[in-house]
Amino acid sequence: MAQEATADDDARPYCTEDAMIVFDASGSMAGNTVQGLFSDKSRIGEVRAALTEVLPNATRFRKIGLITYGPGPYQQCNVRLNFPPEPNAGQRILRVVNAINPAGKTPLVTAVVAAAKVLDHKTAPGTIVLLTDGEETCGGEPCELGKLLKAKSRQITVHVVGYQLRSFRWTGAQSFLDTKCLAEETGGLYITANNRQELIEAFRKTLGCPMMSAAPRGALR
Repeated sequence: MAQEATADDDARPYCTEDAMIVFDASGSMAGNTVQGLFSDKSRIGEVRAALTEVLPNATRFRKIGLITYGPGPYQQCNVRLNFPPEPNAGQRILRVVNAINPAGKTPLVTAVVAAAKVLDHKTAPGTIVLLTDGEETCGGEPCELGKLLKAKSRQITVHVVGYQLRSFRWTGAQSFLDTKCLAEETGGLYITANNRQELIEAFRKTLGCPMMSAAPRGALR
């Protein structure tokens, strides 16, 4: 089952394993609505701000890499490996996400598969943090991927951070259940967030190891 987000979850013993952030930069991330109301803050802008808060501590204890999905040719299923896990990756991650112009569809399954391969999932443990504001739109099956990773991987955990989730009317809640299943099958967290503070908390739970450091959290500049 996907775990509920609690304070004790931050201290999971595997929080120093290599990790990949799978970052949703599809066209909808340029939107500026919150629960149906217009806002002066874009979705991607709020995610950038949250990562700026979380990455300084997270990158002290683990190598982190980045895959982005969405940017590229209009209405295409674009996935890009920006870089594999590396030490002290916070500034590099922020440079990439700050330069992104959201576009394209949402091939989140293809992106998670790419992240698992980068982490050498058949022989080594690792963590994938999937950010999404919606549903798979390129034909992938998130729940089936979760079952496959559970069966074929040594120990790959996929956490899903769902931000201001929206779905197409013809799929409804099923699309969210599919991504929740991806987390459940791999023993990961499924966390929903609707604002910057909730994003910060979600990223701290999935990327951070606060119990390992008494140092205050700082922001990357």
